[in-house]
Amino acid sequence: MASGLTPFVYEGAVEELLGPIAAEHGLREVMLVTDAGVKTAGHTDRARTSLEQAGILVREYDQVQPNPTDHDVQQCAAVSKGVDGFVAVGGGSCIDTAKGASFIVTNGGAMPDYRGFGHAVEPLLPIIAVPTTAGTGSEAQSYTLISDDETHTKMACGAMGAMPIVAILDAGLTLTMPRRLTAYTGLDAIVHAVESAVCTKRTETSWALSTEAFSLLAFNLPVVLATPTDLQARRNMLRGAMLAGQAIEASMLGAAHASANPLTAKFDVPHGVAVATMLPHVIRYNAEDPATAALYQALSEPLGGGPLDQHIERLLALSEIESVKDFGVHMGAVDSLAAAAAEQWTGQFNPRPVDREGFVELYRSVLNP
Repeated sequence: MASGLTPFVYEGAVEELLGPIAAEHGLREVMLVTDAGVKTAGHTDRARTSLEQAGILVREYDQVQPNPTDHDVQQCAAVSKGVDGFVAVGGGSCIDTAKGASFIVTNGGAMPDYRGFGHAVEPLLPIIAVPTTAGTGSEAQSYTLISDDETHTKMACGAMGAMPIVAILDAGLTLTMPRRLTAYTGLDAIVHAVESAVCTKRTETSWALSTEAFSLLAFNLPVVLATPTDLQARRNMLRGAMLAGQAIEASMLGAAHASANPLTAKFDVPHGVAVATMLPHVIRYNAEDPATAALYQALSEPLGGGPLDQHIERLLALSEIESVKDFGVHMGAVDSLAAAAAEQWTGQFNPRPVDREGFVELYRSVLNP
């Protein structure tokens, strides 16, 4: 389990536990960070009511955008001065925005100042994460991913204080997710599990987390897509996404994420579409290495064995997500995409070395299968 994180897996926990838990941790005035969709679904009001009933003053920032930039974080931080903690209710973008604002409120400056790990001198404010999607696993990580305002390159900014002190996994909150968002986020979590399982920084601990996460996610994503009201499957998805986040915290990612980020930055391909589309091609690329091929085979055993890329492609077909071509990605962009992918930090942890030419090969295989 990731150090410093206390998870609560409990339907109705937002109403019953959020306020008392926040008060128990000494919070008296918090910034509730959310987005318009989560607010419309009523989840923000549930959180606010619980907090206020516990005697906690609540401010609210509901302008979180997908793939938040430094500008978005600065806006949140500007209205957060004087709070003693953050409660993030929403997907990874909400949690990452709250983390980013905590950096700025406590240490000043801008997010590029904190790229990497350990650049915050002053302690960050405590964060309680209430994920409403089963995807990023940000509730279990000490990093926040914030996009550069100009280039839209994702910056990983880390500090031990960025690890939420509590994660509330309330499956009831995920019932309002549209099918497409369920697919995007579920596939994202699956990629986290697969990449953290084979990256060069994997450990026995991260492997155990990755494999458990993968089994939970791969078995339950088809269930929630077919039967959206299945709370047990929703609960398993939330737990799997958190375990995959913990696996990343204990290890790293790889070429699927390195190649996906430029697709998002240059063509606005949703992150879940980008990483999931790249993953089968990355698996085939990495499987040229016998040791990595054996790890993939071990991952696929709970699904009946056989090539892991075929299992992933089956999940992609069930998910009915768009092709990257639907977002205008074309062969003429391959060189610039590959150059950008080669600069991504996650690529250096890929189990098979991958350079610019390797990324050219991957993008071409996606665009011209």
